[in-house]
Amino acid sequence: MNFKDKTILISGASRGIGKAAAIAFASKGAKVGINYRTQTIEAKKTLKELQGSGHQLFKRDISKKDEAKALITDFLQHYGKIDILVNNAGIAIPHKIEDVSFDAWSSAWETTLQTNLLAAANLSFLASQAMINSGGGHIVNVSSRGAFRGEPDQPAYGASKAGLNAMSQSLAKKLAPFKIYVGVVAPGFTETDMATETLSTSEQQKMLKELPLRRMAKPEEVAHAILFLASDEAAYSTGAIIDVNGASYLRS
Repeated sequence: MNFKDKTILISGASRGIGKAAAIAFASKGAKVGINYRTQTIEAKKTLKELQGSGHQLFKRDISKKDEAKALITDFLQHYGKIDILVNNAGIAIPHKIEDVSFDAWSSAWETTLQTNLLAAANLSFLASQAMINSGGGHIVNVSSRGAFRGEPDQPAYGASKAGLNAMSQSLAKKLAPFKIYVGVVAPGFTETDMATETLSTSEQQKMLKELPLRRMAKPEEVAHAILFLASDEAAYSTGAIIDVNGASYLRS
């Protein structure tokens, strides 16, 4: 896979899967735009790790539609085009239905859907307009195993990722005539800060015993699937959802 001179925008790329994808794209010759919301120190560290030149930081809170619009505007002003969009930014807020108040419940849903689904929808719309004008491109959305198996303690997360899958496949059909290809990567538990922040030590140990490979995915393994779907060679895989969960959840 060769991404020489391709311009890539990755949301939530200061750490975790987004960071691994940024490093991988840069190693293949791409110019990478790293979007982040608050993790400035981490974002600067990631920027320094990227091979090559021409990479740029873009600090925007994409959960706000005006900020999402400003991010695409900033990116296009800087690079002149957008070849690949990776919607990676996501949050997980535990909200056990038996433990939380109605206000906490509704807040978790609103915040989660705004970040995990609506932000991705807004960025996909804005990026696709630029891609149509430039002759095509790729959109890769980072979903989750939770979209299929359910998330009992954080149902808004599972619902947001299921919505992301449905949106991606709808856009894959709609945008194919414009040579814009849309794919989804659905990781299982991955060695990221989010996993550490949302799972207690005992929960992590229990989870590891349930995994056939007895380990979490590495961010680099998820990034490999992202790069495949973003490659020209994967055009006919548009609409596909690639599971990266180590056979921990098999869907028919």
